[in-house]
Amino acid sequence: MKNPNTTAILGALVADSAALGLHWLYDPARIAEIEAARGLVFLHPDADNYAGSKGYFAHGGKSPGDSTSYGETCLLMLKHLAKHGKFNRVGYQTEYRAHFGPGGAFVGYIDSPTRQTLRTLLSTEPPEFPAASGADDDQLPALAVLPALVAAHIGTLDGLLGQIEEAVRVTNNNELAVAAARCSAAALFEVLQGTPIGQALANALPFAGDTLTPLLEEVLALPTLDCVAVAQHFGMSCHVAEGLPVIFHIAQHASSYRDAVESNIRAGGDSCGRSIVLGALVAAHAATQNSSGSPIPLSWLARYGKFAAAADAFAAL
Repeated sequence: MKNPNTTAILGALVADSAALGLHWLYDPARIAEIEAARGLVFLHPDADNYAGSKGYFAHGGKSPGDSTSYGETCLLMLKHLAKHGKFNRVGYQTEYRAHFGPGGAFVGYIDSPTRQTLRTLLSTEPPEFPAASGADDDQLPALAVLPALVAAHIGTLDGLLGQIEEAVRVTNNNELAVAAARCSAAALFEVLQGTPIGQALANALPFAGDTLTPLLEEVLALPTLDCVAVAQHFGMSCHVAEGLPVIFHIAQHASSYRDAVESNIRAGGDSCGRSIVLGALVAAHAATQNSSGSPIPLSWLARYGKFAAAADAFAAL
């Protein structure tokens, strides 16, 4: 657990699972009430928490320790890299279709880009899979593959970013989604090289593109952590132009991995979508800056339901 690359991926997986119980609850005041009564992380999904509040209850069939489709995609990419040794686009598309498609292992809410990607992949066979099989959609599923791809990469940042774009277009064939992924990957790449997180976030801005750059510059100029206010200002939904500023804000100011994950849940909305990149960034940063132990609480690792599957993939890598 002292390996920053391993820690980055686990940081993403655990953060997603921790946030599942209050995912897509767009009411920070209601979240604060629930926190005071029962805490924030690894809560059992309960429709009563959403009653009378703005939100969408999507995970009624899940239990504490389960993952959303974001976490499942992150783990799927980890397993793919463990199996193939490197990213193989057709191989990944085949595995993605098998996992999320009819009869696959995943049971749960399927978001719009995943659903549209499956329609494309189910209508043809692997030799004819289009390279850009994804939806023209800028939502946060685009970022779910990043932790494993960045952490397993050996080589230059330029080489990584080409691979990132290829992988993102499997599910999100959208320029804004690609820009968000390139920027996020550049930040995580630098953090894993030992760059302090604030500097890594600033250094990633040239990869963000015209739409995202001013938003990220604005949020990086904020002096203190205020996750709720930032989420209300930039937006709480699944779009990368709303989620990425919140990710950068919390990553820059959180005092620890625990603080980052809990702040992200308090911000409301698509907390699980944000959790993948946020969890990877803050866990990797903590691991590179302090080698005394795991930044991820051991009790959280124990609650993550697919820890053994992730550990097997790490061993194969």
